[in-house]
Amino acid sequence: MHETSHMRKHLNTLTTLLIGTVLISACSKKDQISTTNPTTTTTADPLAALDLPATAFNYANIAVPAYYLGPEIIAQLNTPNNNPITDNGATLGRVLFYDKTLSANNTISCGSCHKPDLGFSDTAKLSKGFQGGLTGRNSMSIINARYYANGRFFWDERASTLEVQTLQPIQDHTEMGLTLDTLVNRLSRTTHYPVLFTNAFGNSTITPDRVSRALSQFVRSVVSYQSKYDAGRATLAPGQNPAVTPFANFTAQENQGKQIFLAPASCGACHGTETFVAPGSRNNGLDLIPTDNGVGAALGIANRNGEFKVTTLRNVELTAPYMHDGRFKTLEEVVEHYSSGVKNHPNLSPPLRAPNGAVVNRNFSEAEKAALVAFMKTLTDRTLATEAKYSNPFRNR
Repeated sequence: MHETSHMRKHLNTLTTLLIGTVLISACSKKDQISTTNPTTTTTADPLAALDLPATAFNYANIAVPAYYLGPEIIAQLNTPNNNPITDNGATLGRVLFYDKTLSANNTISCGSCHKPDLGFSDTAKLSKGFQGGLTGRNSMSIINARYYANGRFFWDERASTLEVQTLQPIQDHTEMGLTLDTLVNRLSRTTHYPVLFTNAFGNSTITPDRVSRALSQFVRSVVSYQSKYDAGRATLAPGQNPAVTPFANFTAQENQGKQIFLAPASCGACHGTETFVAPGSRNNGLDLIPTDNGVGAALGIANRNGEFKVTTLRNVELTAPYMHDGRFKTLEEVVEHYSSGVKNHPNLSPPLRAPNGAVVNRNFSEAEKAALVAFMKTLTDRTLATEAKYSNPFRNR
């Protein structure tokens, strides 16, 4: 009886061991199959997180109108020989522009303060940085940045080139708060940036210089030429002056506003180029004694105190609030400033001063004010807000 029980116990133990061995063997074979069978092995797409076309968008050869010939010459002068716009370079720049990992706590990108639907600007007077702090000045539109004749950037023109400018917000303690070493380390740990840098520069090496060059290429590619103004401008024959020739597609009010705007020594004195930018900074009489001396303070030149960069008026309808400090909420307030509010600052721009030294306030009629606003709205180019190549490429951000 005891022996039988003992034998039964021995058999049960042996059976258990055999079953366990079979199960272990089966599991081992299953694991082996799953790691070696080519039908179950997958290679992750390094660009899966990005919404990018199979062939890069056209950034390098944008077909601007013939009347952009002069501005395009300026653009060539302002573009370094070692950093022409390429489709792959601007693609990398686009990804960098919208990447929040370029800020210390992964909350802010360049695109956070330069939104396409707002004319690549911001609705806030002063934009919020990565920790909620406020920027020192209003967010400036990047549209037509390639056409600034003196090639300088920021409201106070402290950056001598766009390549210099693009890295400064990333390092700014209020805006994005990231060191360049941390920037390179972060980008190097991703799957997509080595591929994008290789496409843009021939190898996967990531450096601050290459980051600045790619961002600059993207910014230079943001060009406005598809507004209502452009549709009318394109119909003029060579030699016809847009300042005095009515546009067939304009209303009577818009043509009146155009004529006032582009008249000699009027608004066009600072915004009269085809890209609606000025060749340099200006003091437009905002304050008699400014609290922000702009270019004068940045460059240490007293006779330029109170001067600020003159931004493009392309898409100005979308970029409120206005001026370097965002003091004006509407275009109507801007027009009123030039009509009745210009202050007699010592460095006031010459078109705002009469030959006898007196300040020139235009004293526009109500109809003229409305016409000027109507004209400025013809400069709105909504294609920039909807074109995929200027949009956020991250699928989940």
